[in-house]
Amino acid sequence: MGSVFTITVVDTDSTKANQHIDQVVAEVSRIENLISEWQPHTQISKVNQQAGIRPVVVDREVFDLTKRALAYSELSEGAFDISVAGLDWIWQFDGSMTELPSPEMVQRSVAHVGYQYIVLDSVASSIYLSKKGMKIGFGSIGKGYAADKGRELMQQMGVKGGIVNASGDLAMWGKPLGERHWKIGLNHPFRQHQIMQVLKLGEEAVATSGSYEKYAEIAGIRYAHIINPKTGYPSTGLTSVSIYGPSAEMANALSTSIMVLGPKKGKVLMKAFPLYNYIFVTDAGRVLKSRKR
Repeated sequence: MGSVFTITVVDTDSTKANQHIDQVVAEVSRIENLISEWQPHTQISKVNQQAGIRPVVVDREVFDLTKRALAYSELSEGAFDISVAGLDWIWQFDGSMTELPSPEMVQRSVAHVGYQYIVLDSVASSIYLSKKGMKIGFGSIGKGYAADKGRELMQQMGVKGGIVNASGDLAMWGKPLGERHWKIGLNHPFRQHQIMQVLKLGEEAVATSGSYEKYAEIAGIRYAHIINPKTGYPSTGLTSVSIYGPSAEMANALSTSIMVLGPKKGKVLMKAFPLYNYIFVTDAGRVLKSRKR
């Protein structure tokens, strides 16, 4: 998935622990071989190859993940959109950009983006991209989904506790030996090597989206690498969004959406999800936290 996965298990001995870790690795690889848009043999790559031509029948798991992605798009009023994979990447986040692209370039960049052009047929279990040149990709929720599935597998196998860490998107269960909770440190986006907050969690998940590692700074404004799918412009206003609650996939979807929506609309969206908490850090360095607990 283009990401580093770190798997921790609380187990009876090292041999069993390694076997269980191998099973999680196999599960992540299985998911990658279904939903990667970079590997040409996957079902999602085949959907992209047939954009504007015909529907492609996919496994129910892939269909259901896509259906949930469209639900996230509706909930976020289009701030979340898996068809952002079809963007023309006119923004550079390696420090080389010195001026904004023209409005015409930005408008053209989103010509193939729009979740409303993703057509699902539940009976046939098919996905059709109705605009030629469209693409879908699960960079936004794929890691969270894989972390959730790895956790689910380990619980089915009777493993008492552990963490599946998908490059910062974590799904955990149980507790470490001799402790009451898993302690998860959130990095401060403006203070290198400093922990902003330590979360004490049980069977929960955490996802963070941010612009503090990949961004462009032009005329004193920081532009995040997360693009608003409706406008083609990078998100501004928030440097970091951390969401924690039951599902890494949902936390992933919320953190990505809120980076685009900004703090005000982000708080409104979070009211619809009482099982989830947030920590926002604005571009000005202000920390905003939910008060649910």
